[in-house]
Amino acid sequence: MIAYLDTHAAIRVASGRGLIGRDAARLIRKAELLVSPMVLVEIEYLFEIGRLMSPAKDVLRKLEHELGLRLCDLPFAEVAKAALDEKWTRDAFDRMIVAQAKVNGLAPLISADEEIAKHYPRAVW
Repeated sequence: MIAYLDTHAAIRVASGRGLIGRDAARLIRKAELLVSPMVLVEIEYLFEIGRLMSPAKDVLRKLEHELGLRLCDLPFAEVAKAALDEKWTRDAFDRMIVAQAKVNGLAPLISADEEIAKHYPRAVW
């Protein structure tokens, strides 16, 4: 089974700070973990504006090393087409992150985001 981490879940897991829901923690232990490339872009953006202390490459390396997490390599065009249907948000990052999980067989998406949970039935926290 695969599962995706959204941006904030990836940051929480990498930093070791912040609570993780019981269902999310169980999924992190047993699933093959992936992140959308948009997660990396959003982490780098948050680093650039001073909201994070580590750049995206460092966060990715840590998650790869500690959890075996992989960067998803689904074709960008396929994910972008699916993101066109995510009209529930104006956040381009959320659109692409949810679309990535949808395109990959409606994979579970580990996220504490209430809006994502309302619109993606496979959101887990």
